[in-house]
Amino acid sequence: MGLLLDVILPVFVVLGAGYALARAGRFTDPAIDALMWFAQGLAVPCLLFRQAVHMDLKADFGLGLLASFYAGAFLCFFLAFFATWKLFRRPLDECVAVGFAAMFSNTLLLGLPITERAYGTGALTGNYAIIAMHSPMFYAFGITFMELVRHKGQGLSPRVLGIKVARAIGKQPLVVGLALGFAVNLSGLPLPGALDAGAEMLGKAGLPTALFGLGGVLWRYKPEGDKGVIALIVGLALVVHPAVTWGMGQLLTLDIGAMRSSVVTAAMPPGANAYLFAHMYGIGRRSAASAVLWGTGLALLSVWFWLSVLP
Repeated sequence: MGLLLDVILPVFVVLGAGYALARAGRFTDPAIDALMWFAQGLAVPCLLFRQAVHMDLKADFGLGLLASFYAGAFLCFFLAFFATWKLFRRPLDECVAVGFAAMFSNTLLLGLPITERAYGTGALTGNYAIIAMHSPMFYAFGITFMELVRHKGQGLSPRVLGIKVARAIGKQPLVVGLALGFAVNLSGLPLPGALDAGAEMLGKAGLPTALFGLGGVLWRYKPEGDKGVIALIVGLALVVHPAVTWGMGQLLTLDIGAMRSSVVTAAMPPGANAYLFAHMYGIGRRSAASAVLWGTGLALLSVWFWLSVLP
């Protein structure tokens, strides 16, 4: 019970405050949009930029850590895709949107603060390694898969497909922040002290601000859509993904730090990008949005379980 009270509930209290104020009409849509723009468009990218600058790239990007997390994520995509296609008889493009929702964990807005509260700031190295690849890899995969499905038999040009993927990824502020950080890291040039301090200040504001704003965003996601599809997404995200990651971690004998980062991150619910991807293509939006809402609420139990299991 102490684990629930000390580690998990404070994160959900901040999120719940945003949700409650939005529901009461005190946290309006324009205010939510402005706050989330600051958090996801500036503050969190600054956090990721600074972390990428100071990363030890050789030491922090462990193959076992990444294999454990991403094996579970891609398995969830394909399980969701084929279940939606064969069991629910949905169009292939909707199957891709459902698969993307099952695959795309909320690694940043929930994964980082929960890991930090559970194990301390020093335990976030593995989280940042996962996050560095998360959005670029999944958007590239999801967009490519969707375009291939939608243009099946139409001879889609690799050049046109490549441009679509590159544009979509390049519009993500988190990706830009990471790319700039890695560029500075690889250049070997020192980051000016004032710039480093400014990025640190903005980064510290990012997670609590984003959590509060996310609560307001969740109020918009009404629980609508196909209950079977929603249950499929949430079940894969909260049960299958962390279980596979834990099993892979055992198989690959991950150290304690890598095991904690990979499993806790895998236990996160679908992130808001699950809805944004569905919205981008105008398919499966209600199910994706509802999966984000229900998954976030049920994640409290999922995270509690895995924090109890992990060393």
